[in-house]
Amino acid sequence: MNKRFGWAIAAMAGALIAGCGKQSTGREAQPESAPVSAPAAPAHAVTDAWIGRWTGVEGLALTIAPERGPGLYVLTVSLLDGTNRYRGHAHGDVIRFMRNGVEETIRHVTGDETGLKWLAGKDNCLMIKSGEGFCRD
Repeated sequence: MNKRFGWAIAAMAGALIAGCGKQSTGREAQPESAPVSAPAAPAHAVTDAWIGRWTGVEGLALTIAPERGPGLYVLTVSLLDGTNRYRGHAHGDVIRFMRNGVEETIRHVTGDETGLKWLAGKDNCLMIKSGEGFCRD
C-alpha cells in the first residue's frame, strides 16, 4: 500500500510541475482589469459647440452648419468681398478648410486675440486669421 501511495504522490507532483509550464487551459484566474474610465469625447465635440451664426464687424459673419458625418461642417463666410461656402472638418480643437488653395483653420479665441478693437473684451469668439474674427454672446 505504501508503494502505491508513494507512486500516487509522485504522479500528482509531476502533474503539478507540468502545470507550471506556459500552456494555458483557460481556467486560470485572470488578473484584475484596470479601472474603467469614462470614454473619451469624440474629437469633434469641441467644434460641434460652434455650430450656428457668429458675427464679425461691419456685417461680417461666419455660419457653421453640420454636414453629413461626424466632425464635418459647411462653413459660410461673409466678408466685405462677398459670401463663400466651404467644407470643413474637425481636427482636435480647430476646424480646417481649404480657401483659395490655402488650408485655413477656425479656432476659439477671445475678442482681444482677433485683433479687432470692436470685438475687444468679448470671451466667446472664433478666428480664421488676425483681423478675421467673429463672436457671439
